[in-house]
Parts: sequence; structure tokens; C-alpha cells
Amino acid sequence: MHTLIQRRRLLAGTALSALAGMSHAQAAPQKHSLLGKTLDGRAYDLQQDRGKAVLVFFWSTRCAVCRDKMPELRANYEAWRDKGFQLVAVSVDRSLDELKSYDGVVNRMVSPAQKFPLLWRGDVGHRDSFGPVSHTPTSFILDRQGLEVKQVRGRIDPALWDDMAELVLT
Repeated sequence: MHTLIQRRRLLAGTALSALAGMSHAQAAPQKHSLLGKTLDGRAYDLQQDRGKAVLVFFWSTRCAVCRDKMPELRANYEAWRDKGFQLVAVSVDRSLDELKSYDGVVNRMVSPAQKFPLLWRGDVGHRDSFGPVSHTPTSFILDRQGLEVKQVRGRIDPALWDDMAELVLT
């Protein structure tokens, strides 16, 4: 009887150890897809940016934090665009008219060097594999092979730019 209890404890301990190891295992990085049309009517496919570090930024014109970050996004895009970096903004606005109105104002104020692909997720032809976006902004960093290396919900902090710089400049 005593050895039966010892065996059960040993099996239980082994099972718990295996489960603990599984909880720390990380899923393989995901390779995302993104197909759509930019606001200026051009076709966009994330595959065309393979070989570049990519920041996919899900946002809304009604999100104050998102609008506040746009100048920073534009400045970094302009500085890194020739170094293997792509920024893609995907609007989750309910209304295309609101997005076009916002974009029309912005386009009169920013230089062409700061213009990056802007897509509307509500377009009938839009397809992506990023899943539901319940919080804006939500950012995905993809490495040069197109694999997701980081996902950030909320404000982009300086550490994200450090991570991005490491991907772009190496």
C-alpha cells in the first residue's frame, strides 16, 4: 500500500512538472497576411514588404491616443523608410467618410515623404490575419521574414521604437 501511494505521488509530481513546462512554452511566431486597398486606391499586400521590418498600426480617428501618435509615426517612417522599414496603418473606423475626412486634412499638412499605406479595415476587399482588434491603438511588429515579434496594445512607448530600431538597423 505504501509503494502505491509513493507511485501516485511520483506520477502526480511528474504530471505537474510537465504541465508547468507547457505553460512556459511559447507558440511559434505567426506570419501574418494583410490584403487591401489604400485610401488612394492602390492595392496593398503585406507580402510586398517581405525583407523589411514592418509596423502594422491598428487605429481609429476617434482615438485621441492614436491621433496623438501619428506625428511620431510619420517622423520615424520618414527616417527609416529607406532603411528597410514599412509602416502600415489600418483604420478600424466604422465610417469610411470619417477616415477620408481626417486623411484629407492630414494630406494637406504632411510631406509626401511621411505618407505611408493607410487602409480601412471595413472595406469589402480587406483581408488580414491579425484577428479581432478590441483596443486602439494596437501595434504589431513584424521582422524581415514577416514573423510577428511583438504586439502592443495601447500607447507606443519608447521601448517599442528601440525594438523596431534593432530590427531596422541590423
